[in-house]
Amino acid sequence: MEAVSVMGLESLGGLILETILLKLGPRDVSAVACVSSRLRVAASEENLWLNFCDSDFGLSSREDPQGNPCPSFKAAYEKWLKSFLMYPLPLVKRAKQCWSSIRSWMAINFPEANDTLRRGATEAEIKKAEEKLGVKLPLLTRILYRFCDGQDTVALDNSQYRRLAPLGIIGGYKFYDHLVNLHLLPLSQIVMETKEFGRMMGFKSKNIVVAISNYRDKFFFLNCGSGQLYVGTKDLLSSGEMMPCVPSTLVMPRPGDADGLPQGALMLWLEEHSRRLNSGIVLTRTLGKARTISLYPEAAPQTPVRRPETINLYPNAPPTYSTAVTNGVKVRASAIFVPELSSLDGEKQYYFSYSIRMSLIPDGCILNGTYYSSCQLSSRHWIIRSKDDIIDEVSAEAVIGLYPHLMPNQNEFVYESCTHLPDPFGSIEGSFTFVPGSLAHPEGPSFKVKVAPFTLEVPEYIF
Repeated sequence: MEAVSVMGLESLGGLILETILLKLGPRDVSAVACVSSRLRVAASEENLWLNFCDSDFGLSSREDPQGNPCPSFKAAYEKWLKSFLMYPLPLVKRAKQCWSSIRSWMAINFPEANDTLRRGATEAEIKKAEEKLGVKLPLLTRILYRFCDGQDTVALDNSQYRRLAPLGIIGGYKFYDHLVNLHLLPLSQIVMETKEFGRMMGFKSKNIVVAISNYRDKFFFLNCGSGQLYVGTKDLLSSGEMMPCVPSTLVMPRPGDADGLPQGALMLWLEEHSRRLNSGIVLTRTLGKARTISLYPEAAPQTPVRRPETINLYPNAPPTYSTAVTNGVKVRASAIFVPELSSLDGEKQYYFSYSIRMSLIPDGCILNGTYYSSCQLSSRHWIIRSKDDIIDEVSAEAVIGLYPHLMPNQNEFVYESCTHLPDPFGSIEGSFTFVPGSLAHPEGPSFKVKVAPFTLEVPEYIF
């Protein structure tokens, strides 16, 4: 900036001066502050540096990257700039916003899991992990770990293990005896798990283990060369088979990505998980005595899950979540893809688990104008399609051996089951047969309750 132009700022009014300083940016504002005492005061205004903190770091409070209080927004900005000087600021802001969104949801909805999130790793800790792994982490992954070094959920003591095992911030699902709960690993455990996996497979690669289940074996790998995130299938240990977890079109370089290398899959994955948490698609639930994040969708997406860069292969497909009310009985249904049981080699098998939630509305069962205070399930009928072809039709008594007796104002009866398809897309629909009252003392004729169609589909984002 020309000296005469800088001196000309002296004569401007406060609001105009602040507007000009905002447009100059932090570096030029610091230079302007050296010109005169009046400009030094104007260049130190809190509101000015609050705007800089927000625009460059998404920061709205006076704190440093470790969460320690700072005396001013200018001091906070200087701390953040010094700490992340080696990274593009838009990527730093993006990573901060991702973790802030996840932590905010966890603090309100799942504080016990929020307590397991570790402080951010230092540059020295990241470099040490890279040396042990023999790879260089993608840039966005480095920034993510600067804000949060995974979860502190490793425990050798059995009682501590039982407490920590359900607290994975990615969540999971359960059907029959198949239980999954995903934890994001700290750098030290990434090193350990990656080396162990390398010994099991007998080779080295650029894949590092970044997330695992503390129950059933389920591994997520970040390829430090391509930047893609993968999940192991049923044939992982026998053939190394994996599936990409993020649309490849999104993993490619974007404007602003440093050195133009593919590197954003883990960030995209966490951002999508955050979106599902904050939109209510994914909620917590209690399994036994422990609370956990359940990945069965609990609501229809408020906005399309598909991104503009991807292609909708099934435009007329039913929704991923469905709900229907018949004679006062409400049935909610959704499904998730189960990659760790699926196989893509030879005769393909795509496994899906579906969750059915049924309840009775407060007014009770309504049948032919007559109200009943309860009703009980007697049988089920399922139609399972792969693409548009019916591959199975099931009519049988009970559900998982149970005959739920529904009454108003009770918790939903929830059960989960599993099926597999030869194709990556299909659907389920059907009905339940109920009797008013109970099976032992029926109070009216039996009636069918609709289960609205819902999709079985290998998703764009796999969790």
